[in-house]
Amino acid sequence: MSRPSRRRLLPIILAAVTAAVLAACGNGTASGGGDGGGSAPAKTIRIAYQAFPSGDLVVKNKRWLEDALPGYTITWTKFDSGASINTAFVAKSVDIAAIGSSPVARGLSAPLNIPYQVAFVLDVAGDNEALVARNGTGITSIEGLRGKKVATSFASTAHYSLLATLDKAGIPESAVTLVDLEPQDILASWTRGDIDAAYTWLPTLQEIKKNGKVLISSRQLATAGKPTLDLGVVTTAFIDAHPEAVTAWRQAEARALDLIADDPGAAAEAVGKELNISPDEAKAQLSQGVFLKPADLAGEEWLGTPGKVGGLAQNLVSAAQFLKDQQKIDSVPDLATVQKAIYNNGLPGALES
Repeated sequence: MSRPSRRRLLPIILAAVTAAVLAACGNGTASGGGDGGGSAPAKTIRIAYQAFPSGDLVVKNKRWLEDALPGYTITWTKFDSGASINTAFVAKSVDIAAIGSSPVARGLSAPLNIPYQVAFVLDVAGDNEALVARNGTGITSIEGLRGKKVATSFASTAHYSLLATLDKAGIPESAVTLVDLEPQDILASWTRGDIDAAYTWLPTLQEIKKNGKVLISSRQLATAGKPTLDLGVVTTAFIDAHPEAVTAWRQAEARALDLIADDPGAAAEAVGKELNISPDEAKAQLSQGVFLKPADLAGEEWLGTPGKVGGLAQNLVSAAQFLKDQQKIDSVPDLATVQKAIYNNGLPGALES
């Protein structure tokens, strides 16, 4: 399938799936106020979350946001990847989301041009995302991927990292067969022996590692200059309409980061309940990510301050440039445009509990 054809089809695909996304979100489709979608209550917050170990799951499990905002109806809708979350944003069916930096770079680029802003850094990908070769395939190095079938979730941070891995090794994408699968489908295909390798994240990663060899992790790629992150993004319209709710959400996420650092056992218990795994398993999985201190978010490496936007903006531009070089997007937004999509008002004061 030629990549240009896929890009030309994107607007049609987005239009076709919008109705499906609206239906799939269930209670989460009510308008969160000010995003222009539907005629729903103004005091509703629709949150898209993903089932990977993070402070976001702590906030959800402990209902900190519900406690902080009793006047709001808050719905949490599970998504399997950043690509589907971007589609939901296009459909105006979510207000806040946990989403990877690569999907955000896509979302801020044409043709999506999603009007959302990065307001939090949930984590920096470490050993919680990795490329694994299945035992029995004979793959012992990245070079061994030539001619093999490799799965990942397209338009995710894992997909970005896989492309970066191939590029770094001098392996053209055409030399491997890439398969677009969501994490749960990766596990099923892995078990059947339908794929030879996969780049994915926890908790699926933990399962496939039981019968595979890790070739490279996102922590190693970050050291090599291709870092990926999990970000908290909010629609610009929701920020404008409900700044106090955004502050409460940030405070809850910051509280979760503190809990992960100060009481990892309590954080693991909450995450374990959300992932249906034991606290010990959750604790081990949390230890594989890199979690910042709330005060660090206003630093020059991350969100920065209103007068001086941090390096995260350049990180997203670099990610978009790489995706364009790989012919995955049509154009790259300029730095000024991405800097406007960094919401750092109130930091670090907004995170004070």
